[in-house]
Amino acid sequence: MSPSSVRRTLLSCAVAATLLTGGCAVGEDGSGSGQAGKPASANGPSWCGSKQASLALADGFGDNNWRKVTAAEAKAEVAQCPSVTSFTYTDGQGNTQKAISDIQGLVAKGTQAIVVFPDAGQAVLPALRSAHKAGVVTVPYRVNPGGTPGQDYDTFVSTDFEQAGVLWAKWLVKALNGKGKVLNLGGPPANSQSLDEYKGMQSVLKDHPDIQFVGTTPYEVTNWDAAQTQKVITAALAKNPEIDAITTDFGAALASSFSAFAQAGRKIPAIATEDANQLACNWQQQKDAGNAFPLFTVSSQNAMSRLAIEVAVANATGGVVPQSTVYPQSPFEDSITGQPHPVTCDKELPSDAFVSSSLSKADQIAALK
Repeated sequence: MSPSSVRRTLLSCAVAATLLTGGCAVGEDGSGSGQAGKPASANGPSWCGSKQASLALADGFGDNNWRKVTAAEAKAEVAQCPSVTSFTYTDGQGNTQKAISDIQGLVAKGTQAIVVFPDAGQAVLPALRSAHKAGVVTVPYRVNPGGTPGQDYDTFVSTDFEQAGVLWAKWLVKALNGKGKVLNLGGPPANSQSLDEYKGMQSVLKDHPDIQFVGTTPYEVTNWDAAQTQKVITAALAKNPEIDAITTDFGAALASSFSAFAQAGRKIPAIATEDANQLACNWQQQKDAGNAFPLFTVSSQNAMSRLAIEVAVANATGGVVPQSTVYPQSPFEDSITGQPHPVTCDKELPSDAFVSSSLSKADQIAALK
């Protein structure tokens, strides 16, 4: 078991332990179960009840590396429950109407439980409400669709994105010595994740008036797309002679834009984001070339989909519902302090992988092919 595999497994187990009273087994390949529940019995883990149910994961957008790994995490969790009779995955392709149609189609064919990544936010709420009223266990996660749990859907599996923003901002204060210009990148327009992260940063930076945001606030829209991110970065460099730091909730897409800095004759500034192997490897390349920049990451939380699966399956099959439906934020890498981990490029993984993922290396490689 490589040191990076052990580190990834222990992180996953530590996160699982904060969600429920349960263990996390470490396999010979360095993988963790990723399961936030009691150890599996002969019939599956505690969240897997005896009643049979069909299950689906409806992604609002599925065509980037984060979604592929996150979907693989979900499928791995589903595989632990023999009561799940079928598993369907749909990709809304970033089209709100298709995402809505996908949910409606799953309900029409009799799917009994649906986990939804509602990229379009409140625009998909009517579809969630309709599914819930039809008796389908409906669990949106990560991006808040609005509405009321128990009325418009069963449960919202959330994470504290404001806390991610707080962690970024506190690090920025130290990395910038309390002064500088910050460009903030986010996902699709009006998504709750990017808005909450900005709110969290503001709660810290209001006490540091010499750190100011440049560009569009609360964030520059990138749609969590690498090509769009590069366009945004290129335009921002042309408009702003001073950018001392960048914050973004998709580090892998930002890493794909590093060439824009070289083309503009600019140094890569301090970066606070979510972890990504490509980002770590590019950071190492820049450091080796004498162009090191400060980097801080929080976990990319790919395993959050596992918690959403557990909640949906437990409700649909009569299993034990997880005690918490909030997936914790956690710092991952810091190039300045090395805590809780130094920036690490895992050369055994593809560049588009995530070192913080709870998948085994083999499973993550397969998911990204």
